[in-house]
Amino acid sequence: MSGFLDDMARSSAARVAEAARHESAQALERRARAMPPSPRLRLSSSGFDVIAELKLRSPAVGRLGDASRDWLGRIAAYARGGAAAVSVLTEPSRFDGALDHLRQAAEALAPLGVPAMRKDFLVDRYQILEARAAGAGGVLVILRMLPRPQIAELLDVAAEHGMFVLLEAFDELDLSVAGDLLNSRAAHRAPRGAAHRAEHEEQILIGINSRDLQTLQVVQDRFAALGPLLPAGYPAVAESGVASADDARRMRHLGYGAALIGTALMAHEDPSGLLREILTAARTVQP
Repeated sequence: MSGFLDDMARSSAARVAEAARHESAQALERRARAMPPSPRLRLSSSGFDVIAELKLRSPAVGRLGDASRDWLGRIAAYARGGAAAVSVLTEPSRFDGALDHLRQAAEALAPLGVPAMRKDFLVDRYQILEARAAGAGGVLVILRMLPRPQIAELLDVAAEHGMFVLLEAFDELDLSVAGDLLNSRAAHRAPRGAAHRAEHEEQILIGINSRDLQTLQVVQDRFAALGPLLPAGYPAVAESGVASADDARRMRHLGYGAALIGTALMAHEDPSGLLREILTAARTVQP
């Protein structure tokens, strides 16, 4: 891992240990199971979607201005603009995030039929349960941070609780791990009736993050270079560096079916308008 991910992994593990001192995994699981279901992630038949992000601070640019003042209003604007889901940063030390942000966002989004996704540096199944107990319908899992058995465990826990997973890759090795893992899971999945499959089928997306973890700069060529290596049959998400309608059109041309957009939406005075512009532009493209 990079130094940045190493730091985040240690910090994340410390947060798990501290949380577990106050609430056991068993008690947390009971809370998670008692939560009403989250809205399901529904991707558009038009061929392109946006996961809009609540991000109060970026390590690359710092505090994201006045946009963070009325962040619940901004989340509602994301839903009005057509976001398929809202990603909520919960990492506190570098992103000013909190689990309470996720809880409030999920509560605000549920009546609008839009799921919230926990974005963090997850290292333990406990954190999946935290996300579900806060009302989230999905989580981000960074492939590079974890050994394969641990990734599989997080996928199992998420599927058991009806949550989608965005698997995040940075390079060819990450995509190789993802492909092997997903192929293995598909091969060993027991055949069940159609009703059971519909209720319990995993919902997994594969994301390419174009940000260099050493410099924190966006490497736009990564989308084109890694696109052909994405596992077939899973929605592909372009992460970082998508900020405009032109960017979205380019992603659609490259075969991506969604983009995760944070900084551009947080900085824009009309996030609903920008979202609609991006979706309209990308959905008119023939990939």
